Amino acid sequence: MKLLDWILFAVMAVNISYLLIFALAARFAKPRPRLKATIQRTMAVLIPAYKEDAVIEECVQACLNQDYPSDRFTVAVIADHMKPETNERLRRLPITLIEADYENSTKSKALNLAMSRLPDHDIAIVFDADNTVGSDFLSRINQAFEYGDVQLLQAHRVAKNLNNHMAVLDAVSEETNNSIFRQGHYAIGLSSALIGSGMAFDYLIFKEKMKSIVAIGGFDRNLELSFLKEGKRIHYLSDALVYDEKVQNKQAFSNQRRRWLSAQVHYMLEFGKDFFPALLKGKVDFCVKYLQQLAIPRVVLLGFTLLCALLMTLFAPLAAPKWWWLSGLLFLAFALAIPPQLFDRRLMRALIMLPGVFWLMVRNLFMLKGANKHFIHTQHGVNR
Repeated sequence: MKLLDWILFAVMAVNISYLLIFALAARFAKPRPRLKATIQRTMAVLIPAYKEDAVIEECVQACLNQDYPSDRFTVAVIADHMKPETNERLRRLPITLIEADYENSTKSKALNLAMSRLPDHDIAIVFDADNTVGSDFLSRINQAFEYGDVQLLQAHRVAKNLNNHMAVLDAVSEETNNSIFRQGHYAIGLSSALIGSGMAFDYLIFKEKMKSIVAIGGFDRNLELSFLKEGKRIHYLSDALVYDEKVQNKQAFSNQRRRWLSAQVHYMLEFGKDFFPALLKGKVDFCVKYLQQLAIPRVVLLGFTLLCALLMTLFAPLAAPKWWWLSGLLFLAFALAIPPQLFDRRLMRALIMLPGVFWLMVRNLFMLKGANKHFIHTQHGVNR
């Protein structure tokens, strides 16, 4: 039992140390100076929309309402299984509407279809249909590409809604990811993680890479690992905000996380053969990202660490202190990663949901079979 205790402790400690190190790095990160734009690059704003009638028009209006010259960007909506009346309203807007009706819909199919129909641009920007942005978003992206080394870029995705406990927890999770896997990584010279939307790429590089991306779930993981395997770096733009709708009920949360967990396991297996060759070639970015596929989900990590601390206190008191210290380090990592503006009464009240969320995540670990073989759609539309 002592051996098992120390093995479990070591596994938890490695995971928690990783989070703490990058949470600290994020706290001391300095933003890259913004350069004055010398040219106005052409941009294709690509919005895959699968059954997104409730939110797509708000997204499109935000994309059109930019302080960037209208003749220098194209908004393209890939309308898949959308209502005819929604498509008709979209046709009246100054956008490119591309209709699709896939039997098995995926984001990668939609993006490839769009780029096969559009003329080439300088930059491709990918949004989800529930996203909105401020009027200066395209200008900020254009300025970021003034740096000659920027070809792949992740913007800062934040919560659009905090209307219930689940949405608050989802927003906190999002910002924790931003701090650790984007800002923290980028601060010490590693690549930012991609997140599936609010992404900007050199158009031709993205177009060519997407031809080989056939992901059903987790297309961003596939894309990220593929780019890092080639030795490319993904930059992070913390002051370009993309507002993203947070899930508002347990069922939506469970479906979304099951999709993410399935993708994590799938790409851990798919890219496993590439780890040691990449390590020998010094491709640190790829190796770090691959090791993330082995990481324990944070809610499971939190719940399991606290559970071990409690059980040890009851049945093996001499072994308990190290688990409480480890729990304290995990709480410190979260405290560093969560933005101060989210530490409020809403968060305190939302914490009552954590035991239920922990159970959902544990249950999802046993329900991954087949989850990456079909598209699991998250329905959008804020419940006001």
